[in-house]
Amino acid sequence: MKTTDASTGPSASELIAKRIAELGDWRGETLSRMRNLILEVDPDVVEEWKWMGTPVWSHDGIICTGESYKSVVKLTFAKGAALDDPDRLFNSSLEGNVRRAIDIRAGETIDASAFKTLVLQAIALNSLAKTKRSKKTKSTDGSV
Repeated sequence: MKTTDASTGPSASELIAKRIAELGDWRGETLSRMRNLILEVDPDVVEEWKWMGTPVWSHDGIICTGESYKSVVKLTFAKGAALDDPDRLFNSSLEGNVRRAIDIRAGETIDASAFKTLVLQAIALNSLAKTKRSKKTKSTDGSV
């Protein structure tokens, strides 16, 4: 796992671990479980701490964020609308054109295999977009 470079203070990974510990209830357990599933899929995922305290997992772009509220843990996939979700994990932010989210409530569990598939798809989509940007840049600057 990679973390964003922080010149001072704790790393993003440390801040995420601290948030999980501070929650100290089902939300911390749920966020920890989902984080571990992301790390199983992509050990090189970049953990970031953005927007005044939101855990973010990235690989060639944002995969998803992990927010905790009083009654839900919300995992928002930045490009979720473009992902195939046959197991219908997405249950929030369904009306948008880009993002999709999974709201997990106390006592609920998410199918690990289906979640990992969404993460893999998000990584593949980000990598494809990065490749297209790279090719476009090369073609506009005259290099091959």
